Amino acid sequence: MNARKFLEAMNDIGDAYVEEALRYRGRQKKRNLLKWGVLAAGLALAVYGSMHILPLQPRALYPGESPHTELPLLTLPEGESASMGFEGYMAWDITELTNANPWKEDSRLSALPVYQNPLAHHADGSVSGSDFENMRELLEEIAAGMGLDPKELTVTDDTPDEETKALITEKFESIGDQVPEGYFLPTKLITETEGLNIQVDQAMTAEISFEPAVSLPDEYRFTHHASYEEISAAAKYLQDAYEGLLRMEHPRANISGGDSDIYRRQSYHIEFFDAGGSLTEQIVNYNLNRTAFYCDEGKLFLARVFRPDLSQKVGDYPIITLEEAAGLLANGNYITSVPCRMPGTDLIAKAELVYRTGSLEPYFMPYYRFYVELPEMEAEDGLKTYGAYYVPAVEESYLSHMPVWEGGFH
Repeated sequence: MNARKFLEAMNDIGDAYVEEALRYRGRQKKRNLLKWGVLAAGLALAVYGSMHILPLQPRALYPGESPHTELPLLTLPEGESASMGFEGYMAWDITELTNANPWKEDSRLSALPVYQNPLAHHADGSVSGSDFENMRELLEEIAAGMGLDPKELTVTDDTPDEETKALITEKFESIGDQVPEGYFLPTKLITETEGLNIQVDQAMTAEISFEPAVSLPDEYRFTHHASYEEISAAAKYLQDAYEGLLRMEHPRANISGGDSDIYRRQSYHIEFFDAGGSLTEQIVNYNLNRTAFYCDEGKLFLARVFRPDLSQKVGDYPIITLEEAAGLLANGNYITSVPCRMPGTDLIAKAELVYRTGSLEPYFMPYYRFYVELPEMEAEDGLKTYGAYYVPAVEESYLSHMPVWEGGFH
């Protein structure tokens, strides 16, 4: 199935509502996998081989108590979902993996901002905290960037029609349940025009579908397995062609990837972020405010603008050093979707500082992401697998608890 057919299948709204109704009793909303950004220039293996592992100093705090009255304690996510596999990268060597993360090993940062995620996901699958006014503003901004007149837009939402509502209600009643309050509330705003479909969801992600897909000039190769040089050239073309969509004063291309699939084919991905301002601003934009372009059979068929609501800033939190984070990693204080314990600090191949931005994160906060070689997953021909392990970058005294790996998925 190609990318376009997959997208069409996922957009079969009526069937999806019915299936969700049938599965409702006792279900919990599955966690979305992060859209894994791939890898930055990080620490070499030799550095980690000689790294001094810092012992942990447990803190005696009462539940909910913080020694820092100016900043509240931060709650970490409950865990990772392994329902769709784990975050792993296959490569012959870690140096093949690349991205444009502005954070570097020698970056000097004492604090970084933390933002509360305004969305709350509930056990019945509903979501609260949506701001449809902000969603409308983003929809109009994207439309204007694509050359449309916002005043002439016809905006709809994804509320199911009456026939679908009746069918879902019947299914709930057949198993002795009632439709949860708010179950039929909209989750997206939508506008369509000739050649374009624009949608904005509750997480403030705008999706622009090109119908039909747009061909790039013949001299550009924009395919899943184009080389780094070819993708970089395509990115330069897209930056110029869609300047209005990017709306960035200092756009920087993030050509990420370099990992291989099971057929040993490398792939790269195109994103942009605003690289103006301070290092902190660049880090926030790189992780949170970005625009991505997607290809299908060599054509541009989709773009996404990620613009999460960062209005609920909690504060600027002190962060630990990379060496301190490695000590916590060695102690088992990490979050991961990898189905095995971190195999040892001597197998750490690279690290970078990132924000976790999944919809189920209670806060958008910084973590150190360690890429660790998994020897038991190395292929017979030498293709390695690197698993991702996350350690909170915020000082421990500001956290409600420190994650502990207990032999399962986190």
